[in-house]
Amino acid sequence: MNKFLCCTLVLLDISVKWTFQDDSTPKYLHYDPGTSRQLLCDQCPPGSYVKRHCSASSPTQCAPCPAQYYADEWNSNEECQYCSTVCKELQFVRQECSSTQNRVCECVPGRYLELEFCLRHTECPPGSGVAQAGTPESDTVCERCPEGFFSNETSSKAACLKHTNCSALGFKIALKGNEFRDNICQENTDTTPQKCGIDVTLCEEAMFRFAVPTHVTPNWLNILADSLPGTKVSTENIERIKQRHSPQEQTFHLLKLWKQQNKEQDMVKKIIQDIDLCENSVLKHVGHLNLTFEHLNTLMASLPGKKVGKEDVERTMKLCQPTEQVLKLLNLWRIKNGDQDTIKGLMYGLKHLKMYHFPKRTIQSLKKVIKFLHRFTMYRLYQKLFLEMVGNQLKSVKVRCV
Repeated sequence: MNKFLCCTLVLLDISVKWTFQDDSTPKYLHYDPGTSRQLLCDQCPPGSYVKRHCSASSPTQCAPCPAQYYADEWNSNEECQYCSTVCKELQFVRQECSSTQNRVCECVPGRYLELEFCLRHTECPPGSGVAQAGTPESDTVCERCPEGFFSNETSSKAACLKHTNCSALGFKIALKGNEFRDNICQENTDTTPQKCGIDVTLCEEAMFRFAVPTHVTPNWLNILADSLPGTKVSTENIERIKQRHSPQEQTFHLLKLWKQQNKEQDMVKKIIQDIDLCENSVLKHVGHLNLTFEHLNTLMASLPGKKVGKEDVERTMKLCQPTEQVLKLLNLWRIKNGDQDTIKGLMYGLKHLKMYHFPKRTIQSLKKVIKFLHRFTMYRLYQKLFLEMVGNQLKSVKVRCV
């Protein structure tokens, strides 16, 4: 037999073995010195090694890895790998050595691995906060506190905090905060009496919320202002809104200011009439409640997110009429939780009030408010008024911003 024919038969033999091999076990090529042929042998599974290669008459023989040795994948090795990793100082064993995995070490909490050392997570200085918390594999990422936020501590965990909204709490700013300190508030000493000060009512929020995008781009407020018909909100007022309110609150205040500036226009008169009708209906349900301090405090504690504290409840009872107290406290809760929907927060809270001795009449009244706002605003206000006025331009802009 000539050499060409011999090579052809050998290749054909290998090809047949590959073609008719139908099980899923990984294979490897092995030269069999007894037959001088290349054989297609089964690999050994994780946790074992090749004790004896296959031959023309017998399959591969596998044996389990001995103690302190491992094989983490299918292989054709004649021995397992040694569990060589040894945890060093300031490390602990996150994953112990076994027949299928090497030992894995991890830095103790508060440290991360850099080369072979566990270094302490960087602490962000005052004026900066944690943008990305440190992990066992990476260091803390700090960022300078943006406008309206501050940090007065050195910490590897704390993010920048939002400046206290003094006016929303019935105070005025005695000393404006910066990136290192919070606003300092003080009692208003003006001769004019303090007002309850509900900046955005439940009806206005329910009406305006559709225009608040999930993610606000830097020029979103200007785009919205240009899209509104009638008298435009000035650039100065837009900048003032940006400085005084959080991104989620800015849309509410822009639309409220636009409504005030265009109150004599027919298209806006209809909106104002419907909002007044809505607010009168809401007051019918919550204006008669006359809740005690304990009731109001329990109601606020039931809401999710950042809490309206006892001091806020006391101040609200002092400044607001009984008919306004629940609405004012819900207003404060929304400001503290700017990206939260007040109605959804109230629905969440009512589910948890059942475990307290809370007046059933109040729960029923608040449920009626929720039901009314959903029915009244979602169809009459959203569908018929705003979208018809602003049109497809605002809808397309909002999609791009989201």
